[in-house]
Amino acid sequence: MEKKRLVVSYNNVSPEVLEAIRLKYPLGYSNHVIKVKTRGDDFFYAITVDTADASYLVKVPVKIDTKGNINDDDNLEDINNEKESEDNFPDNDPNSENDE
Repeated sequence: MEKKRLVVSYNNVSPEVLEAIRLKYPLGYSNHVIKVKTRGDDFFYAITVDTADASYLVKVPVKIDTKGNINDDDNLEDINNEKESEDNFPDNDPNSENDE
């Protein structure tokens, strides 16, 4: 007999499936999340887990970190400014003589 294949939300999993998730991902599932495409441009994130009678695709909530991306242009400008100021130090000029 072939196992059933089910899609279920993490909020609606049974205690048996929750225990299977804990056993399969003892350190957390954040590095095991897959992106599942649906019709059109829609998608959801999920993890896989098996029980004795079924294979589950469990929809999980994913929070995308956008804090680092908000001011990337500003950060790049700061890095470029730092590089330019480092280039103006005499120690970085290969043609300058060392006073040591």
